[in-house]
Amino acid sequence: LVLRYLADAFKALRNTVPAEAKTEELTDLIEWLGELVRQVDSSLLDEWERMRDPSAVDVPDRPSGGLDDRPPPVTANARAFRLLVRNAMFRRVELAALRRYDDLGDLDADAGFDAPAWRDALERYFGEYDEIGTGPDARGPALLMVEQAPGTWQVRQAFDDPAGDRDWGISAEVDLAASDEAGTAVVRVTSVDQL
Repeated sequence: LVLRYLADAFKALRNTVPAEAKTEELTDLIEWLGELVRQVDSSLLDEWERMRDPSAVDVPDRPSGGLDDRPPPVTANARAFRLLVRNAMFRRVELAALRRYDDLGDLDADAGFDAPAWRDALERYFGEYDEIGTGPDARGPALLMVEQAPGTWQVRQAFDDPAGDRDWGISAEVDLAASDEAGTAVVRVTSVDQL
């Protein structure tokens, strides 16, 4: 039932908001919402696309007999996937701002960034600055740098520091194949440091 509501919200946003009123943030939200529904049950959106445009050639037919019920790769929609990556990186910024080292360690211990590693890295940052910003500017796409390469993205989420230097941040690798397998962005932190 919730999935139907999400699909309806996606369709309403996509079709009723005039193009000139769609901001970058709203477009990201629409793409993300569509990808969320598609990952859970792409048949809802496929059916809606067929009803909207029966001659659409880019809407794949689902195999008969349910032989392949896998969702499409999460990386197939680059815009929505980039938003997933941005959200994953910003979650780490929020936890860092709150100095929740154990929670950060839970996210990144497999990549070698356990709670003590996060504490050590962030103590150096907090030696220079009193806080990490988490407002709209900190969350925006301007503070996330992405280098896309086949198989792996290199990402850097800069901290919104009080001085506006933005030279501290989190660097990570995003494994695209692992992300497709997991159905979400697989982010591996490689460093938390000053450039």
